[in-house]
Amino acid sequence: MHQVRLYRTYGKKMKTLILHGWGGSDAPHWQAELASEIAKNYGTVSFPLLDNCHYPSKTRWIKQVKQLMKEFKPDTVVCHSLANTLWFWLCLEDGMPTVQRLFMVSPPSLSTEEKTIKTFFPCTKPNNIYAKEIHMIVSDNDPWVKTEETQKMASHYNATFTIIQNAGHINADSGYGKWDMIEDLVMEKK
Repeated sequence: MHQVRLYRTYGKKMKTLILHGWGGSDAPHWQAELASEIAKNYGTVSFPLLDNCHYPSKTRWIKQVKQLMKEFKPDTVVCHSLANTLWFWLCLEDGMPTVQRLFMVSPPSLSTEEKTIKTFFPCTKPNNIYAKEIHMIVSDNDPWVKTEETQKMASHYNATFTIIQNAGHINADSGYGKWDMIEDLVMEKK
């Protein structure tokens, strides 16, 4: 039996910006699957490959995403891993627009110590996260952050908070390719 899912539009299609973390999120990563699913349902999606994703520079990524925000004007932003830290840094910039919904999946510790991505850390939580709705989804065994730290982040921003059991860093390596849960949440499938 074929299941039909509808995408809530409220008179217009939502514009979704998907931001990957360190190393990108190409197929079979759930972000690539999400971008494809949005496009297949005639949604508007931007899923850019950020500059030099294997050796990222905070300054270059901020510049690139600020331009995307200005030109694309997303309603929804979906961040994975290092993109969450990038979002925090963007929130400290002047002229940051507010989005309707922000999905923060697997944010790393704000005190991560990793040579290749050292320009992003340490990072402080900004006062304003520039999102009307915030949804945080984490794993109870993510190697990049302790659950207690993510609980504090979620509480600080009054975000909905979901913990998935044994999901690692919620990426392709931990089995998260096609991921119905995130598609249902982002696309508001009924």
